[in-house]
Amino acid sequence: MDNEDKLMVIKFIFVVFLISAVLGLAMSFTKVNAGFVGVVTRWGAIHRVVYPGITMKIPFAESVKKMDVRTQKDTVDVGAASRDLQLVTSTIAVNYHLDGSFATQVYQNVGMKYQDIIIAPAILNTFKAATAQFTAEELITKRPEIRHVAEVALAEQLLPYHVIVENLNIVNFDFSEEFNNAIEAKVTAQQQVETAKQLLAKVRIDAESAKAQAQGQADAQAVIRNSGSLSPEYLKYLALTKWNGILPNVVGGATPFIDVSDFSK
Repeated sequence: MDNEDKLMVIKFIFVVFLISAVLGLAMSFTKVNAGFVGVVTRWGAIHRVVYPGITMKIPFAESVKKMDVRTQKDTVDVGAASRDLQLVTSTIAVNYHLDGSFATQVYQNVGMKYQDIIIAPAILNTFKAATAQFTAEELITKRPEIRHVAEVALAEQLLPYHVIVENLNIVNFDFSEEFNNAIEAKVTAQQQVETAKQLLAKVRIDAESAKAQAQGQADAQAVIRNSGSLSPEYLKYLALTKWNGILPNVVGGATPFIDVSDFSK
């Protein structure tokens, strides 16, 4: 091998070494974005936790698993039964976040897919249990109370897994067609009862008015029988019962049937 060939080999080795050094240096750093924590594993075993920013690691020996600690939202459809055994389908939305200070425990005990493994089943179980405490009608009228019961139960169930429940919302309740028809029929019946009460009250008022009018006429007839003539008071009474309440536009000539001055008094 002449000198030129030796020089080429040396250059090749240098280039390979330089590329390896650059790659090794690049692999020695990693970036953890805001809203995440990094779980550093060394040869597969959990070694430490790193927080947002640039961090160093040993190339090939260490790797960083980035876990999201921001607020996340899961929406789950839940089929359940009320206390009176009415079927109800609900859509539940839950906001939660991972407690970053316990990221290593969550990664070791549950793994990266903790949402699918523990959160979704917990939402199903706690909401079914909460729904079973109320009747179907109460699910409609006591919705805030049901939401609170389910939220507290879910928070207690996820706390050992270091998942913080921020809030739980009931997006909707869907009942069976039979139950919806029964509710509609009940509302219609209540409306009919109210209408009947109003009609009955009107009938009573009309009857009392007719009774009062008949009593007045009977009293007037008694006065006539006792006195043998129509008194001025009774004549005024008859005039008032026949008067339509409209005063004449022009008053003059003959004496009017009704003395207007009496009304002003």
